[in-house]
Amino acid sequence: MKKSLLLLIAVLLLAPATLIRAQETSTEKNVLKVNTLSLFVGTGSIFYERALTAGVSGQLGLGYLGFHSSDTKFSGLILTPEVRLYPKKNASDGFYVAPYLRYQKFSVSNDIENAEGSLNSFGGGLVFGRQWITNSGFTMDLFFGGHYGSSNVKASEGNADVLDIKFFKGFKPRIGFALGFAF
Repeated sequence: MKKSLLLLIAVLLLAPATLIRAQETSTEKNVLKVNTLSLFVGTGSIFYERALTAGVSGQLGLGYLGFHSSDTKFSGLILTPEVRLYPKKNASDGFYVAPYLRYQKFSVSNDIENAEGSLNSFGGGLVFGRQWITNSGFTMDLFFGGHYGSSNVKASEGNADVLDIKFFKGFKPRIGFALGFAF
């Protein structure tokens, strides 16, 4: 899967401008998109981006996670506010750098150890990306970067120590490929 992902990223980064036909100047102020790569880890993510100035946009991501690690199951919501800085002053279309925050709240359970609880995670990071908006408004957004998070779990039943939460702690990569429409 890693080879396929790297190949997809390489193709998208090297795609000729004639195939993508991005607009010279974006007149759309809003973009609604879905992160297709998050589906591979059991997460549905939708993003709304709004151009605020010529070189800055704000984005809000909302996701739902249904994931398991070892014997531990997670389900819940993810909220990701982000500020995107477009150096070429064409907000929503082009290369960007984006600092972001992320808050996650999940129900956690381990049926084998009879443990249940809730997980709260807070973190943030920085991503680099490229967004293309075609003449028809079709949008592609490719991004990668890093994320650092801190988590705590509270058991409502059983021992919280058996709930495997290492996936939500420390430094992790963040990558995505979102598709959507600008309007």
